[in-house]
Amino acid sequence: MPCRPSGRAWLRASTTTSCSATRFLLGGGSAVAPALSETYRAAIGVPITHSWGMTEISPVGAIGGTRTQHRDATDDELVAVRAAQGQPLPLVNLRIVDVETGRELPRDGQAVGELQVAGPWVAGGYFRVAGDGSFTGDGWLRTGDLATLDAEGYLRLVDRMKDLIKSGGEWISSVELEAAISSHPGVAEVAVIGRPDPRWMERPVAYVVLRDGSTATADELLDHITPMVAKWWLPDDFVFLPTLPKTGTGKLAKNTLRDSARIA
Repeated sequence: MPCRPSGRAWLRASTTTSCSATRFLLGGGSAVAPALSETYRAAIGVPITHSWGMTEISPVGAIGGTRTQHRDATDDELVAVRAAQGQPLPLVNLRIVDVETGRELPRDGQAVGELQVAGPWVAGGYFRVAGDGSFTGDGWLRTGDLATLDAEGYLRLVDRMKDLIKSGGEWISSVELEAAISSHPGVAEVAVIGRPDPRWMERPVAYVVLRDGSTATADELLDHITPMVAKWWLPDDFVFLPTLPKTGTGKLAKNTLRDSARIA
């Protein structure tokens, strides 16, 4: 029987389905939760790894996954590598810069800055649009992503600049918080946004879709993620929904959730 993914039913049946021809599975558009990647690895022997790109770079910029240098890595180290967006394709140049000063930051896997990209097939501008700040003075495309780069060139996206939550003067990554919440076995989907707060400026709120049959509560999810994140990262509220709003391309429509949070 060929290996033909068709949702969770296919994943449950994978033990009787031959996936021997599968070499890799790439995810893109939004972050793949490590828990989801590891579920696929346990079921069919192949994890979901990342890719990253934009229409403006025609369109793939980096491909994730492990390489030969990781053959002796520990299980935890391999999970971290597979969670990265990967190494850039040939002739795709990446750098990260300080958001405020524009100074290029070191490739140490720790420094977080705005991701910028340049290359022969990277767009140099937008049609009939000029001076909107999308490109630097030296011609690099500003992606709007916050990221790290390590010594091996691995790109790890931290968050979209517009999706970061600023609470009490400190930044909270919605992507990392979503990954922690989605690791609960009862969670099917999650989106975290910043809700306006009179004291802290913003506080995180998690919108959660539970798996069929799950009875997970807000207290249970809070207990689950408490050991994983800083105390001040913990969401002020969990809102349970039957579905999350999506864009026409299937991405989470966080603007819709922000609008509803401001109204509420």
